[in-house]
Amino acid sequence: MKKLAIFDLDNTLLNGDSDHAWGEFLVTQGYVDGAYYETRNDQFYQDYKNGTLDINEYLEFALAPLTEHSMDELAIMHQRFMQDAIKPMLQDKAASLLDEHRQQGHFLLIITATNGFVTHPIAKLLGVDDILATDPEIIDGKYTGKIAGTPCFQEGKVARLNQWLTDNQYSLDGSYFYSDSINDLPLLKVVEKPIAVDADEKLTEIAKQHDWPLISLRDTNPRNDT
Repeated sequence: MKKLAIFDLDNTLLNGDSDHAWGEFLVTQGYVDGAYYETRNDQFYQDYKNGTLDINEYLEFALAPLTEHSMDELAIMHQRFMQDAIKPMLQDKAASLLDEHRQQGHFLLIITATNGFVTHPIAKLLGVDDILATDPEIIDGKYTGKIAGTPCFQEGKVARLNQWLTDNQYSLDGSYFYSDSINDLPLLKVVEKPIAVDADEKLTEIAKQHDWPLISLRDTNPRNDT
């Protein structure tokens, strides 16, 4: 059985936060009430960094714009978002790390709190084997603004991963998990090889206490893929 190499996405594999960036994209493109939405988006992001985010309140806010567009319109919006916001966040060192695990025959799994609409195309671009994300509910081919199942956040990441392990007949034997955030402490504690990546202050302190590796994937010269 392949060993699992699990990765957080935002501020870990990416040099930035795709969830917050999607909100900024909606503002700059005029899809939402700019001043109000930007203020709320920034506050939720600060709450996340502080480890105090109310995930249900945030998802109600973040998923609402998806309900206002057709799937075709959203696909076009996301293509531009990938070009304008995500590609500048790509990191050569992150790509090299993924390649190292790929060459060792590991199964590459992203697990992220950011919703699947935003993150599934990013996971495809990065070439990982699978992704677990917060799933927006879709009924009759349209987003409802609600979530389907458990939010993939904090302890919810562990719950979602455990279900995935059962469904796919994998185990955490020899598993890795790379993350930058104190919010991922529950999952970092259950894998065999937790690694802190460009970690926030709280996670850095805990990593030092537990002798977890502290690494950086930040590039001196960010990628400029076209």
